[in-house]
Amino acid sequence: MYETLTYVGGVHRHEEMEELIEDLGGFVLQENMLQMDLILTLAVPIDDVEKVKEKARELLGKVKVAPMAGTEIAVVSPTLARHHLPHAACDIAEYLRRYGAKDNMIGLARGAGKGISRISEEEKQLINEHDIAIFALGSFKHCIKEKTHLFEDINVPVVVTGAPKIKVEELPGATAYVSGFGRIPRRLKRGENIRALKKLVRVVEEILDNRRREIAEDPPLVPPIVVKSEIEHQVHAIKNIYSPTPVTSQLDGVRVKLNYERYHKDIEKVKVYDYKLGDIAEIKPSIMYDYILVKLLPETSLV
Repeated sequence: MYETLTYVGGVHRHEEMEELIEDLGGFVLQENMLQMDLILTLAVPIDDVEKVKEKARELLGKVKVAPMAGTEIAVVSPTLARHHLPHAACDIAEYLRRYGAKDNMIGLARGAGKGISRISEEEKQLINEHDIAIFALGSFKHCIKEKTHLFEDINVPVVVTGAPKIKVEELPGATAYVSGFGRIPRRLKRGENIRALKKLVRVVEEILDNRRREIAEDPPLVPPIVVKSEIEHQVHAIKNIYSPTPVTSQLDGVRVKLNYERYHKDIEKVKVYDYKLGDIAEIKPSIMYDYILVKLLPETSLV
């Protein structure tokens, strides 16, 4: 059993933390270097968390639990236009990253206006590749209720945000609704905005925990973080990827940022424990840049 953590510290001697994680049998899920600061998202055996905290104190860094680590979240805005995408949607995405999430911003091609807003099948497929979707909508109740067709047949859990208070039962297809957002022409820095962001985090964490419990009832043969580690060690082309998180963990698989046509056979041959990845997972092209999407199959489907 692994615990996901976020380590924040300086660049100096950071390799000591990474070596400790490796010695404990843990994994570095994500690494971000911001000037002289380093942010590591980690997965370590739950019994060894105190050792990591002790090392962090030695390096004058900080460690906190990252409940969203190992998940990929879609933050969806009706359009890329400036009256929809900036501020609320961007701040939501940035805030979720503080809790370990890997999120992707998605602006729909034809979402402007409650009467003409649309979502294409390709956009739905892209959203369904994530663990959860957050639809950042507007400030008017009737407008939000007119746009439920954007998410009513999305397969992953959907959290809708907007300004007014609305019962989630009034939004077909939504798993949860969080008020206090909407179109805000500034950064979300005021007290009421921070409280809304914290509530959103609690809601997303609860949904992810429920999803983890569902997966635990019929789990895959190997955890996604182990698959991520083996792909990084066995597929040498990963070292040539300059995009952040070249292998992105999800609750039930990973996204590999390599071209499907060129590299899917290499991914299929990756050895994880006593298995070939192609035998225990569905490996298919992603809608996102023709990347490779690896979805681990549950044990019952392999018997």
